[in-house]
Amino acid sequence: MAELLIDPNIRGWVFLPIVVITFLVGIIRHYVSNLISSTKKIELTQLQDSQAMIRARLLRENGKYLTPQSFAMRRHFFNNEESGYFKTQKRPPVTPNSSAMLTDLVKGNFINVLPMVVIGGWINWMFSGFVTTKVPFPLTLRFKPMLQRGVELQSLDASWVSSASWYFLNVFGLRNIYTLVLGENNAADQTQSMQDQMSLNAAGQMPQDPKQAFKNEWEALEITEYKNALHNVCDDLLVSVSEPMTNNIHH
Repeated sequence: MAELLIDPNIRGWVFLPIVVITFLVGIIRHYVSNLISSTKKIELTQLQDSQAMIRARLLRENGKYLTPQSFAMRRHFFNNEESGYFKTQKRPPVTPNSSAMLTDLVKGNFINVLPMVVIGGWINWMFSGFVTTKVPFPLTLRFKPMLQRGVELQSLDASWVSSASWYFLNVFGLRNIYTLVLGENNAADQTQSMQDQMSLNAAGQMPQDPKQAFKNEWEALEITEYKNALHNVCDDLLVSVSEPMTNNIHH
């Protein structure tokens, strides 16, 4: 099979523009997503309850570094039968808000799905029929439909990548670049945004009951046994300091 030669101008007019367009669309998606999410109202009671649950969990995990009085005082604040937080705070079960769920679903589709479809269709029309690059390893014919969208050539080697396929490879392959530029947990990553949207939809269908959550955390904190991790810290420190000195004296 004869080797295919690509016009050098394709790199400057097709290959790089697709990368730049995909990257800029991800940046815009990130800031639009942050702008929309910042307008969501957070109930004060929900924030208060979530912080209390976090504090109780941290007390169970790291209470061994507190003094016995400090640990007992904090557990009393949460678990006291008469005045404990988990006993006195009465929260009604959270009912799913269908209108809010539908609004979040529409926003998610508007931010994630619609730009990918529109930009992908425009690139497929604007750069239709172009072969942009070649992967540096041989591939089987099974990869032709994935890497050569818009290029119907049976004799073309499966390692060549069309313009439309190059766009979708950039959509799902710029994750590390977005992390480097925007930091972790950014909204520019298409795959991560779609996974988060699916998780939110699944969570919205099964709202958590605050009463049951308080009960579970109360039981977990109630059975937690206090063990002072710093009980012999002074003796251990003296031993660790004296051993090197003793070894030096012997030498």
